[in-house]
Amino acid sequence: MKKNIFDLFLEKILNVPLWIKQAIYLRLAKEMQEYECEEFLRNNPNDTYSTFVPTLTFKGKTELMERKCGLDNNIYNFLQACANEYSMLEISINTFLSMEEVSKYYELCLEQNFIKVPDSKEIHAMAGYIAGKFRIGEYFKQKGALTVDQLQQAILANRDAAEKGQPKKFGEILIELGYIKENDLKAVLILKEEAKKRFILDYNTVPKPETTYTNDSQKFEEEIANLKDENTKLKRKLLQLLELVKRNAPQ
Repeated sequence: MKKNIFDLFLEKILNVPLWIKQAIYLRLAKEMQEYECEEFLRNNPNDTYSTFVPTLTFKGKTELMERKCGLDNNIYNFLQACANEYSMLEISINTFLSMEEVSKYYELCLEQNFIKVPDSKEIHAMAGYIAGKFRIGEYFKQKGALTVDQLQQAILANRDAAEKGQPKKFGEILIELGYIKENDLKAVLILKEEAKKRFILDYNTVPKPETTYTNDSQKFEEEIANLKDENTKLKRKLLQLLELVKRNAPQ
């Protein structure tokens, strides 16, 4: 597998002196505690969504090679990244998409049977939640933290609160009923919000790897250049029209 951008980024961090790594570790550990993520990462490292590597099905491999469905190029980029055995995090960084956007492509490919359903309930639930397919209650049900009956009870309690003129967020209802912990809710809400952000490395310091996305970048730059040219022409025409209006205007 060719080196991807995240590998290059990690190499830079891993090659710094140990005393710098210690400082980075302490700072990150503190932040993970604040985000209520530390316990989960420590106890469930294999269920971490960002490090999950999607696996192509036979149908997915065939579509990637033949492209008979004529799908959006971003979807084929996603499938190619899966073929390269990239994790969700690596796909996000190498395609310059947010984790939220990558998750939406993931869900689309999952529905089309281009990729395999993950063994981890947590990863399946998180992918659907970040992509917007699952709401908070469904997320906890999909991961096995809520039963169907508990979800129904929470829905009824939420409806009753609204009818009494005291509407509450669904997550708050789940906490009040004792179905989930406050720190579990906080962690997943923060992760969803963070998933909207893009992470683009500085290409002045990191060499560009060979990827399937170069043509898209070049095409994007050409489209920008064309738009600038059209904009210049449009401004010129508007100035000419304004000049004609001034000439014909009554004195």
